Amino acid sequence: MYEFSGKLKSFSIALMLIGVLGIGFGFFNGASKTEDDAKEVIAHHKAEKLAKAEAAKTAVQYGRKIKGAVSHESQDVHGAEAHGEAHAEDNHVAHALSQMHNRPWASVLVALFFFFMIALSIFVFYAMQIGASAGWSIVLFRVMEAMSKAIMPLGVLLLIFMFISGLTHMNHIYPWIHTDGTDAILEGKKWWLNTPSWLIRSIVYVVGYILFRRIIIKKSVAQDEATDYKAHKKSFKYTVFFLAFFFVTETTLAWDWIMSLDPHWFSTLFGWYIFASSLVTAITVIAMVTIYLKSKGYLAVVNNSHIHDLAKYMFGFSIFWTYLWFAQYMLIWYSNMPEETTYFMQRLDQYKFIFYAMVVLNFAFPILILMDSDGKRRNWIILLAGAFIILGHYIDFFVMIMPSTVGAYWHFGIPEIGAILFFLGLFIFCGFTDLTKRPLMAKGNPYMKESEHYHY
Repeated sequence: MYEFSGKLKSFSIALMLIGVLGIGFGFFNGASKTEDDAKEVIAHHKAEKLAKAEAAKTAVQYGRKIKGAVSHESQDVHGAEAHGEAHAEDNHVAHALSQMHNRPWASVLVALFFFFMIALSIFVFYAMQIGASAGWSIVLFRVMEAMSKAIMPLGVLLLIFMFISGLTHMNHIYPWIHTDGTDAILEGKKWWLNTPSWLIRSIVYVVGYILFRRIIIKKSVAQDEATDYKAHKKSFKYTVFFLAFFFVTETTLAWDWIMSLDPHWFSTLFGWYIFASSLVTAITVIAMVTIYLKSKGYLAVVNNSHIHDLAKYMFGFSIFWTYLWFAQYMLIWYSNMPEETTYFMQRLDQYKFIFYAMVVLNFAFPILILMDSDGKRRNWIILLAGAFIILGHYIDFFVMIMPSTVGAYWHFGIPEIGAILFFLGLFIFCGFTDLTKRPLMAKGNPYMKESEHYHY
């Protein structure tokens, strides 16, 4: 049996306490923003755009080939002027102030959704192993079961967040909730994007995931003491139903919780894109926790071949994520349709550095680090690649959510760090507490011997 060390438990609790302070500071600071602050920030952004436009004109005059620089920046300036002509200055200030007030809420949503999807994807990867009757991974089952425990508390917190967003005016994260009925696009999507059905679907997602996890793991534990394989067969059947449920609801979940942040935009790849980002991060967490447990003297039967295969999945799904990222980006760029390209234009204009840094962290580094077969057996190399993958995919979720909710008024500071620390601490506490409740080996599984003697 695993024993949750006092140091790790204290560390996770400390993360949560520090995180609460950071989140609290974010809400206090966000609530203190005034119209004067908004006007000051708007003036600063206008000055920056004008300076960029002037610099681009000067560059062209000196013969520099900066493709599209003048036209793009000039469009920004003229767009800002046209916006000022079409809307009263008060409305513009009110919109900016609303986005500033959204920042602490958006910071919480990024970290909360990120860690929820990691926990959920760990369980999905576990279910895939059962559904495929895989033999190599059985010695890792208890790790996967435990680290998916955070589905329940994080899911409940997500539901609370959605109910606050949908039933109160405490934030304006989801613009379609507070529409005045004059937007033709939002009116056309009202059959799906309406508060009652949106909240009902959210409940179905979270409750469904929690119940399936509870039932499947209960059958797994029952198999340890069983004299036949009835529990295992039932677990297999429930797993098939869960996977069917997940692959439908994960797509609609992506529409409801993330894509509806920018309801004028749509992408048929978006559900798969979020899944790919979550799954590679989940496998990375499984590998890192396994390496940690082995360093503490646990999981003696886990050998280099098991670690190697986890690293292969990290490598392979990094490529899969990149394929989906490129496919979505390329198709929208090629179509050049305003209702689609606006999504990337905003991110390339206001989040350009971290937008491209995310691609480097999520593709280039993992591929280069994990390409060598021997490197996939070295713990320090896997941990290094894992650190890049986790950081890169957090940025991926950040870039999905922040532009739609905070726009140009984003920063990375105390609220964002506080949210990361709180949910990281909660994830660690839940996972390692659950790890103490069952033997580390699923000894009753019919494929256990195959997994113990597995060699790549």
